[in-house]
Amino acid sequence: MSFAAPLWLAALALVPIAMLASRVARRRARRYAVRYPAVATLQVAAGPVSSWRRRLPAAFALAAIAALALALARPQVSYSVPVGRASIMLVTDHSGSMAATDVQPTRLAAAERAANTFIDQLPSTVQVGAVAFSGSPDGVQAPVADHGAARAIIDAQDANGATATGDALQLALQLLHAGDKRHPPAAIVLLSDGSANAGVDVAAVARQAAGDKVPIYTVALGTPNGVLPNPDPLAPPVAVPPDPQLMQEIARLSGGRAFDAQTADELSSIYKHLGSRLGSVTRKREVTAVLAAGGLALLLLAAAGSTRWASRLP
Repeated sequence: MSFAAPLWLAALALVPIAMLASRVARRRARRYAVRYPAVATLQVAAGPVSSWRRRLPAAFALAAIAALALALARPQVSYSVPVGRASIMLVTDHSGSMAATDVQPTRLAAAERAANTFIDQLPSTVQVGAVAFSGSPDGVQAPVADHGAARAIIDAQDANGATATGDALQLALQLLHAGDKRHPPAAIVLLSDGSANAGVDVAAVARQAAGDKVPIYTVALGTPNGVLPNPDPLAPPVAVPPDPQLMQEIARLSGGRAFDAQTADELSSIYKHLGSRLGSVTRKREVTAVLAAGGLALLLLAAAGSTRWASRLP
């Protein structure tokens, strides 16, 4: 829950102040009490009133103050609704390091399965595109309503080549028409396991995405112990650890979020979460009227209880 006018929350301080004032008043009354020999007779005449009934009107009044203070702060509750019109680009790395088997069965196979899981979570109204890349973007599909077109790009990848992450992200931005400030909500999901070692500067592209209001959500795939067979049979395996620092920088500069995945299950879970998140938008509904009505109802209960249960002489 959030508040459109949070300064009014200071009015909640009236509740403890009122409780403290009531306690001080009771002590003051006892201090100046007058002895009256017929108190027992008056108590019988007034009739028994349980202690909780005497306190109930005050409790209703304090609750009413709290409810009305919250109402003045204009509370809002958040809820998710499916997006009606959005475009998402899946950018997947199929460089040579994606053949590593530290993520079973291979990094690339796990990435393909997770990307399809991601698409499964999206509403049919969301347009989906894909860019597959290694040393350059070599599989491209602009965002379209037919999700099968993006799946075809994802499923046709082979692990080989360098890693031109900047070129792939730049192309994804162009396909989203990011230069048009009136473009519908858009986002990029990038999956890669290694450092960008070819193409344009990745940080510059991430800043461009931020200016175009296209966040980049990054997933660093692989474990620090990932290796590939060495072309020289007498040499040790080639280490291919992921580069989560670069992925975090891309997400931070673009206004997105970074994830790490070291197993196929983690990767699928991340992509499923992203699919649900990017397939909906968060909206807010003001609930001021509900709290205001509740506060007024509590005030009426306090008044009724005070009249009904107040001790009085016949």
